[in-house]
Amino acid sequence: MKINKEWHRTHKMQTKPSVEERIAWHLEHSKNCDCHKMPPQLEIILRNNNGLNS
Repeated sequence: MKINKEWHRTHKMQTKPSVEERIAWHLEHSKNCDCHKMPPQLEIILRNNNGLNS
């Protein structure tokens, strides 16, 4: 797996992000870096309710 160091440097996850913020970060991450997959528990939430609660 290859890491995009520049993307990670400029896109740090917040301290104590909400589930929605974590999902949004991981979705953007998957478009820009290949260092790891979205955590399984977030994938389940995303599948069950499209990841965002309004």
